[in-house]
Amino acid sequence: MKHTTTDFIPYEALQLTEAEMLEKSEAFYQLMNKRRSLRFFSDKAVPKAVIENIIRAASTAPSGAHKQPWSFCVIENKELKQEIRKAAEKEEYENYNGRMSEEWLEDLKPFATNWEKAFLEIAPYLIIVFKKPYEVDAEGNKEKNYYVNESVGLAAGFLLAAIHQAGLVALTHTPSPMNFLQTILKRPANERAFLLIPVGYPAEQAEVPNLQRKELAEVMQWY
Repeated sequence: MKHTTTDFIPYEALQLTEAEMLEKSEAFYQLMNKRRSLRFFSDKAVPKAVIENIIRAASTAPSGAHKQPWSFCVIENKELKQEIRKAAEKEEYENYNGRMSEEWLEDLKPFATNWEKAFLEIAPYLIIVFKKPYEVDAEGNKEKNYYVNESVGLAAGFLLAAIHQAGLVALTHTPSPMNFLQTILKRPANERAFLLIPVGYPAEQAEVPNLQRKELAEVMQWY
């Protein structure tokens, strides 16, 4: 498909044989099938360049009208991490002691979780994903963003895949409500916290629940 405008450039498609497609798709599945959410981190340092590449990868996600309505804040400062942990645990304590329904608490039992979140201080980095419902131009005027939750959700998925591909582990943490993150980090009024993701190496002898993913037939239907 050709356009007369100079705002379009040729698309550079990957040139793969069917055999290569099958091999790559299988390899990627096998890689991602080993991804797990982890709550036990090492404090071992991770090169900053690796984190920057991970966020670059996340930023390649599609977005409504290509607005890219996201910000990624990387926290390594120990005092800030401590402050975030304190605020997150305050919300989590309320969740585990009144906000969550009995059904929710029962569903969480296999994960052996509670309101204490030591990993927020132990992990070398916390990546806070913020969504932007709107942009603000140089004159202070609001400019609407589109499909914000969908766009930022896609970017978060890319982020998790990039973290795993780099040999690191992560946890999608959502200490609801998360308004404290905007306050602590002094983020602009057009940003809302979407996910809090500790990132690093796994702790030695770290364990995860023995869970099984749904079979393909349970999640896919041919028509």
